[in-house]
Amino acid sequence: MIAAKGYAAQTSETPLAPWNFERRELGPHDVQIDITYCGVCHSDLHQIRDEWGGGIFPMVPGHEIVGTVVAVGSHVSTFNIGDLAGTGCMVDSCRTCENCQQGLEQYCVNGNTLTYNSLEQDGKTPTYGGYSNTIVVHEDFVLHLSEKLDLAATAPLLCAGITTYSPLRHWNVGKGHKLAVLGLGGLGHMGVKFGVALGAEVTVLSTSARKEEDARKLGAHHFIVTSDPDQMKAANASFDFILDTVSAEHDYNQYLSLLKVDGVHICVGAPPTPSALLAFSLIPGRKSLAGSNIGGIPETQEMLDFCAEHNITSDIELISIKDIDHAYERMLKGDVRYRFVIDMASL
Repeated sequence: MIAAKGYAAQTSETPLAPWNFERRELGPHDVQIDITYCGVCHSDLHQIRDEWGGGIFPMVPGHEIVGTVVAVGSHVSTFNIGDLAGTGCMVDSCRTCENCQQGLEQYCVNGNTLTYNSLEQDGKTPTYGGYSNTIVVHEDFVLHLSEKLDLAATAPLLCAGITTYSPLRHWNVGKGHKLAVLGLGGLGHMGVKFGVALGAEVTVLSTSARKEEDARKLGAHHFIVTSDPDQMKAANASFDFILDTVSAEHDYNQYLSLLKVDGVHICVGAPPTPSALLAFSLIPGRKSLAGSNIGGIPETQEMLDFCAEHNITSDIELISIKDIDHAYERMLKGDVRYRFVIDMASL
């Protein structure tokens, strides 16, 4: 076994703290990555508090992992020692179902293996995430990273990046489309960057007027304060797509009114409670309310290559791992532009 160290929650009631554990020895197709940076996702906090249920403890969170390959299995053909590499939200899947066969491992019918708080495909071995110094992953779930991009700012692409890129690619958002991005946080700021790079006319929808300057710096063409009835009325039936990144409670009906005929409201944020949806918010305009997960491994690599081509990374604040609880507090207040990333040298 490979000795590892990280930060773990021992129970849902205890804070993250240093913890020593073991990774598996390399199999023939495994890659070992020494972790340089790991992004902080809102879901990390949900999971360590077991707010979604089914928590497996001790839990080492983190699924925005980047670093350097330090060892490869005997049959690995796609990575070499010294390569920059990363892994995102998944480390395995059944490989055999219809979705996996199409490179849609995020929708694995038999259940994929998440990077942490999950079980390996054997159904009994828990996974541990990227708030740690090293990780061992099957080469099929390891991603190539470009040396052109800042490595720390690349880490959030493996969750926040692919979560927003995947729906935009699925619905072929691009030139000639009017895209609204609802919410300007860790997900929303990536949605703006991708929407602009794909050629869409991008508007940010936000409850906060103070975010307009940031939205325009990120490339947004327009900005609407959603608490202003006049601005909302003027935007009625304006957009082909809304990319909804908001995880707080909000009224979908209000935003569906902003869509054109055949418009699509795409949810990537996950509010904690059910929302009331009026049928007549959809019927008159043949509108759709849809959802999207992360992308599969091929699409995630496509996204990383697109980012290298267009010089796209996340806007980040680098932190020491000892400051993670304070970072969570600030994250809950929206006090980060736009993603925390842990410098694992601080471990």
